[in-house]
Amino acid sequence: MFYTYVLQSLKDKRWYTGYTSDLRERLRIHNERTVQSTKHRGQFRLLYYEACLNEDDARARETYLKSGMGKRYLKNRLKRSLANL
Repeated sequence: MFYTYVLQSLKDKRWYTGYTSDLRERLRIHNERTVQSTKHRGQFRLLYYEACLNEDDARARETYLKSGMGKRYLKNRLKRSLANL
């Protein structure tokens, strides 16, 4: 399985979107601040993820979720969850 995920920084509340084959390990690595692109943003919480059988599908979904339409999709999909954060 491959996972497309969205994390939220507890420090600045900004989102980070990526994909991986091991979601738990990837979250641990982000929180250990060893990922170059996120190490300055503190700890993260998992906001959202999707599972795919194919790596190319997960990568394509990551690209979509990073786009303007994808961000709108996520905000609409998570509106009740985001209201409680």
